[in-house]
Amino acid sequence: MPRTYEAVYIFDSTLEDAAITDKIGRFHDLLAPVGEVTLEHWGRRQLAYPIKRRENGYYVIARFDTDPKQLPEYERALRLDDGVIRYLVSLHEHELGAPPQTEEQLAARARDGDDDDDEE
Repeated sequence: MPRTYEAVYIFDSTLEDAAITDKIGRFHDLLAPVGEVTLEHWGRRQLAYPIKRRENGYYVIARFDTDPKQLPEYERALRLDDGVIRYLVSLHEHELGAPPQTEEQLAARARDGDDDDDEE
């Protein structure tokens, strides 16, 4: 059953934009993604601290749906690629912020007096 994942890539900033796009395409071909892959190119930015003696990196955020069984080979390819400085793949369950609550949950919380903000 496919799940939604989010990947953050930091590429070597000396790579050409075409080379980065080519690498991303090859990585995502390993996933056999279900549906479309959403990419956000953040571009070249200074790293918070040096990684592998590099001060800058090219950031890309990708969101995709794939079968979890595809991830080990995909992550292996990322580890072996010299152009990838760092990467992080995480399960994307919802947008940032508190999870939505139903009217019943809100009413139950109000009824039970479950207000964690009160200090006694």
